[in-house]
Amino acid sequence: MSDSPFKTSLLEEADGPVRNLSSNATMGEIIATRFSRRGLMKGALAVSAISATVGPVALLTAERANAQAPGSAFSFKEVEAGVDADHHVAEGYDADVLLRWGDPIFADAPEFDPLKQSAAAQAKQFGYNNDYVGYIPIEGSAEHGLLVVNHEYTNPHLMFPGLVTLAEGKVQMKPLTKEQVDIEMAAHGGAIVEIRKEAGKWQVVKDGKLNRRITVNTEMELTGPAAGHDRLKTNADATGTKVFGTINNCAGGVTPWGTYIMAEENIHGYFGGELPAEHPEAGNYKRMGIPEGSYEWSGFYDRFDVSKEPNEPNRFGWIVEVDVNDPNSMPKKRTALGRFKHEGAESIVAKDGRVVFYLGDDERFDYVYKFVTKGSFNPNDRAANMDLLDEGTLYVAKFAEDGSVMWLPLVQGEGPLTAENGFQSQADVVIEARRAGDLLGATKMDRPEDVQPNGTNGKVYVMLTNNTKRKDDQIDAANPRAANAFGHIIEISEDDGNFSATKGTWEVLLKCGDPSVAEVGASFSTATTANGWFGMPDNCAVDSAGRLWVATDGNSPKATGRTDGLWAVDTEGEARATSKLFYRVPVGAEMCGPLFAPDDETAFVAVQHPGDGGEDWEGFGRASYYEDLSTRWPDFKDDMPVRPAVVAITRQGGGKIAV
Repeated sequence: MSDSPFKTSLLEEADGPVRNLSSNATMGEIIATRFSRRGLMKGALAVSAISATVGPVALLTAERANAQAPGSAFSFKEVEAGVDADHHVAEGYDADVLLRWGDPIFADAPEFDPLKQSAAAQAKQFGYNNDYVGYIPIEGSAEHGLLVVNHEYTNPHLMFPGLVTLAEGKVQMKPLTKEQVDIEMAAHGGAIVEIRKEAGKWQVVKDGKLNRRITVNTEMELTGPAAGHDRLKTNADATGTKVFGTINNCAGGVTPWGTYIMAEENIHGYFGGELPAEHPEAGNYKRMGIPEGSYEWSGFYDRFDVSKEPNEPNRFGWIVEVDVNDPNSMPKKRTALGRFKHEGAESIVAKDGRVVFYLGDDERFDYVYKFVTKGSFNPNDRAANMDLLDEGTLYVAKFAEDGSVMWLPLVQGEGPLTAENGFQSQADVVIEARRAGDLLGATKMDRPEDVQPNGTNGKVYVMLTNNTKRKDDQIDAANPRAANAFGHIIEISEDDGNFSATKGTWEVLLKCGDPSVAEVGASFSTATTANGWFGMPDNCAVDSAGRLWVATDGNSPKATGRTDGLWAVDTEGEARATSKLFYRVPVGAEMCGPLFAPDDETAFVAVQHPGDGGEDWEGFGRASYYEDLSTRWPDFKDDMPVRPAVVAITRQGGGKIAV
């Protein structure tokens, strides 16, 4: 992680205090028990066993690995891992910047001027820190559609001139003005932008009738079991059914009926003030880390001050659904899917026609969930699907040492989810989904982020980014390490290939990190090169051929000697667990997205917070801020700051990617 002097808690959530204090088993303990009982490895580290299977001698050279590994589903010349100020893509491909922070997305929007920023201008421009990227075809086209993008959070020290000063050699940041806070609020949310491929290159359609910006000030409706509950009522909304805006939208999803899903993740940092210890919500908010006060919004807006509006945090942490076909429609917060730090909501239609959404709660020692709709998807009637997310069953995962997984229903009145335990109704269950998971005995995971179903092979992939708080007494050769800095990927097989099943099996697809360091215990295949391994899996995508692509968050000069990027990961046959680097981001950036167009001829990726940090890169060696940046990607102009951006990757001359 970066040693930056700026506030980065929303980004570096792994280093915060542990929120889950339940006695539930961790995933590491489950993995350790499972594999030690199977007799694969024994001992605290079993260094000799790891070295014998994945050691420096076993690694292929980069030159040899540029040929396709035996049985691999991917064919491309691998990018060299490293760190510099620019981005890099595999040979034979173009990586074109499509949308940057501040780019106008309406015909009447002003051009970006970093010295004349305003909230009004930002509300008509592409927002900051683009994370999730989705594509919704227009009339079924793979070359004309709507790009939907989440804008997760802001980095004011990279956005605003004159905010950072040097005093006695130390970097200091001034408090934000109300105008700057308003710009931050307008830079959050999401964007819906019409795009079209012309002569092989993607273009923004600025006069697209469906173009839209969603911000912290966009009115939204609360629906489902928590809507109208007393715990969601505020001075501004006595009904408990209306809320302004959405915050910290990390990963997301697109539904089978073509709506846009925004997932509210690290909401805790936006709230300031102090809640009395005896307040009814005190325990609930402590479990969510509220209030943290990373943002300065509570100094200007009472709704972000818990001492003035104690119920406002209960109105965030939900899944938001947006009807992209109507730019005037009111987005809906679908409370049936639970309230926690949502990392995405990827969906798939099960064999019985119901729709299953997989959900990760991005915090150390928290849980993996899924939601199964009560009703069935109707492919011939879009309107019939528009409220499917208001009724269904929310489940939390319990992974067993024998390799089985059970999905436990979070239903009021069942098991411990009773009035005696504070769950008077289903509204209480979904508002406090984390505590419900605690009582059900769900398995503590190492920061569950994207959870991606694969309709081609029937598997589900769970990205577990890291957990540096794992204790020494949990060490085992075959489980993620104590102080697990590099994370791992779990592969779930639902019973009978039915995604709505309540049980299945699981395996570890990958334990991440440098396989040339035996003590790390990484499990990449021996066909993986020194460029091909990665740490900190975060977002992922499955292309139309069923191939897995993994984006990372946390690789850096200090952590891994490389930037984040997009890796192609084989999941089948002889090449299983082989990884190759396809695209890497500039210094300081996180790799988000990714998304493949329906024809697999474009990979859209989101480069988030480029230029953040800089202290641990020898090429810069100091804090990076507006006036002194470690990179000025993507414009590389002295009068332009670094700008988060969505990049469209295409094959030179056309054709499918990596085939």
